[in-house]
Amino acid sequence: MPLLSPEQCRAARGLLDWTQEELAERANVSRSTIRDFENGRHCLHPVTAAQVAAAFEDGGAQLIPSGEAGPGVRLRKPTG
Repeated sequence: MPLLSPEQCRAARGLLDWTQEELAERANVSRSTIRDFENGRHCLHPVTAAQVAAAFEDGGAQLIPSGEAGPGVRLRKPTG
């Protein structure tokens, strides 16, 4: 199972109100990597997918693994 799907990537960016450029900067990857992944042109290397997922987690989005309803994303509850 992939660590991150293109749909999750777009959804997480939407929840966080991030552009592709903002995500690329936070994940330390190129904008074209994000663009091409979201458009289904290629899969992410596992290390790159982990960087993108970590950027989302740091930003407050929680990636939900594929289950009965499929993969998803939600905002984390603020702590404190």
